[in-house]
Amino acid sequence: METASISIIKKELKNLTPEELQVIVARLAKYKKENKELLSYLLFDAENEQAFIQSVKAEIDEQFSNLNRSSFYLAKKTLRKVLKTTNKHIRFSGIKETEIQLRIYFCQKLKKSGLNYKSSRVVFNMYINQIKRINKVLAMLHEDLQFDYREEVENL
Repeated sequence: METASISIIKKELKNLTPEELQVIVARLAKYKKENKELLSYLLFDAENEQAFIQSVKAEIDEQFSNLNRSSFYLAKKTLRKVLKTTNKHIRFSGIKETEIQLRIYFCQKLKKSGLNYKSSRVVFNMYINQIKRINKVLAMLHEDLQFDYREEVENL
């Protein structure tokens, strides 16, 4: 069985009644946690992006507080988990400013964590890749917004 394209799915969804659409969305959310999280974002958090950013930052703070500093291996695993969570929330939002804010916040938390991230090639590359992504997205923004974020990026 071949999967239908997005355009075909959109056309088919237009033909459904609101009740049928509600059943399909509920069923979709039932089978995968990430689908449910995305649906929660779209229904409850999308209209207030700043509150969403603050809640994600609080989640990042919590994960950094659980960072195991005694074993660098476990610290790397935790950092990967934090980055995975951050990337998931960035995908949910799809807003470039949100992406920049969350990536900058992750880098700031990594610098303040007390880990010697420069001694580990993996963690240092993780940090450098975030800086590269920030600069890539920053180039797509309006000049005024670029100016606002440029100083924060320079400090990283």
